[in-house]
Amino acid sequence: MSLVTLTESAAYEVKDMLEANDMADGYLRFKVQGGGCTGLTYGMAAETEVGEKDQVFEYYGVKMLVDKFDLPVVDGTVIDFKQSLVGGGFTIENPNASLSCGCGSSFRTKANAGAPGDC
Repeated sequence: MSLVTLTESAAYEVKDMLEANDMADGYLRFKVQGGGCTGLTYGMAAETEVGEKDQVFEYYGVKMLVDKFDLPVVDGTVIDFKQSLVGGGFTIENPNASLSCGCGSSFRTKANAGAPGDC
């Protein structure tokens, strides 16, 4: 199981964001929740504590939390940060996503259709 990977460029971006918010010792939470037109959406947030159901990963000095319930849905996922002339943003490559919506904000897997809603 390869679980979830944070690339070096994504880790540096997260580290900068955590430090800018006085959370240098904080964690990046990567989560999956029901919603979006395809059924599941990704979420990322800053956290200060590890929950009892959390799996902790560390990449390039950034500690990332993923709820153990979400791990089967995101196994093999790579989170990257790409910079371009018009700005930058995080990209998420999930090999388990069997369907994505046109706007790119939601997905579903063969095993989990989620709870489709509005995009």
